[in-house]
Amino acid sequence: MRRLLVIISILGSTILSFAQVAGNSGDEQIRVIVIGAHPDDCDLKAGGTAALFAEMGHAVKFVSVTNGDAGHQTEGGGALAKRRRAEAQESRRRLGIDEYVTLDNHDAELVPSLEIRHQIIRQIRNWNADIVLSPRPNDYHPDHRYTGELVQDAAYLVIVPNVAPDTPPLKKNPIFLYLSDGFQRPNPFRPDIAVAIDKTFEKKMNGLDAHVSQFYEWLPWTSGGLAEVPKGTTERREWLKEKWGSRSSISPEVRKSLEKWYGAQKARDIKYAEAFQICEYGKQPSDEEIRRLFPMLSQ
Repeated sequence: MRRLLVIISILGSTILSFAQVAGNSGDEQIRVIVIGAHPDDCDLKAGGTAALFAEMGHAVKFVSVTNGDAGHQTEGGGALAKRRRAEAQESRRRLGIDEYVTLDNHDAELVPSLEIRHQIIRQIRNWNADIVLSPRPNDYHPDHRYTGELVQDAAYLVIVPNVAPDTPPLKKNPIFLYLSDGFQRPNPFRPDIAVAIDKTFEKKMNGLDAHVSQFYEWLPWTSGGLAEVPKGTTERREWLKEKWGSRSSISPEVRKSLEKWYGAQKARDIKYAEAFQICEYGKQPSDEEIRRLFPMLSQ
């Protein structure tokens, strides 16, 4: 009996050692959470990258900190929030990501409160995130600014057990990254990481197309261009690609980042990309860690 127990113990240790080696082989699932202010922000800034992660078998979650109940020229309140939640779920389906959560905070009324900070901490912890993406805290829209501030405030606290103690803390600090923007003050966006999304660009456009209330109604209305939106489904989709697809085009700074990660020859052929800046808070990754967490950079 004792001999049998020894054999079982040895076999168990061997299996555990093999599992540990396999788990560090580069095949482990990467867990990504993208946090935006409204139910279309994540799609616009990281939809192509999210779809790439999903295609590679990794776990992706989008979170909208507000319910979007103010973002329309003729609709609002609970009915609009319901419509925008449905649009977000359709985008989730089209992008192939795991979850799209819309928190019930009012659009255009977001403040960096302790309550909402704890909401963010719980979302990151429950997802057991390796990568957290969010806006920078300098932007034209207060909801965007405060979303960036809320995520910054959560960056260290996600590992502190006595903060939001109803949700177990993370055992490791994730990498926190900023989504791209064009604002120059107090400092311009820095594309530390650039991901080629040519392969998933059409998926990204399909995700944006799901947000009918925004890209075909509200945003054109705010810019005075509602009459320019085509009526036909096919024509409207092409208009969307021309109007919003340019947001994924490549600036000289992003091209330089692509050259770093993909090499000069591959970078020359890339048409569309999404870029991210490493936040000073959270884990500070080496280039090797970035390549591990963004496996598409090695393809």
